Amino acid sequence: MRLQILLTLFAASLAGAAEPEQFDYRILATTKTSTMEKEMNEAADAGYAFKAVMGGETAFGGNEVALVMAKPLGGEGAGGKSYKLLATNKTSTMQKELTAMGAEGYAYRGQTVFSSTFGGREVSVILERDSAAKGKSFAYRLLATSKTSTMQNELRQAGEEGFELLGMTVSSTAFGGNELVCILGKEE
Repeated sequence: MRLQILLTLFAASLAGAAEPEQFDYRILATTKTSTMEKEMNEAADAGYAFKAVMGGETAFGGNEVALVMAKPLGGEGAGGKSYKLLATNKTSTMQKELTAMGAEGYAYRGQTVFSSTFGGREVSVILERDSAAKGKSFAYRLLATSKTSTMQNELRQAGEEGFELLGMTVSSTAFGGNELVCILGKEE
């Protein structure tokens, strides 16, 4: 009798084992940040969510930003998400924009550097707001320097204030030349 119960339980557990989830991916690529933001939000309306971003030279597109969005196959996907793409070569401008978007509930998702049609070489940041997470806000801090020892000290200080490192790139900025650009954040 015990053996029969054990076999029944084992068979039930096998029957309930879930199939691995499958995904549908959408790749977006452009040289214009406004076009990318529009396409990201169109994909979000279709249930896709941001997964990865990279700026650089592609075989046919030249210098552009390319990103991947995904949704589960056979499912409705993420829904309720909206995206902002910030791009600038001035760190002070990026800090102001990050602060404003954080107050509106946009969460950091990724960053890269690419050469856009009009802005030249820019740091680009992807932010996502989930309509299901009403009332959330985020504080961001952007650090930029050409000296790693300075970055070490600034990161340590920001960490002591509760900021977590979210991403880092090396970029040519308007005033600093080639700099390490770190973005840190915390939920408020």
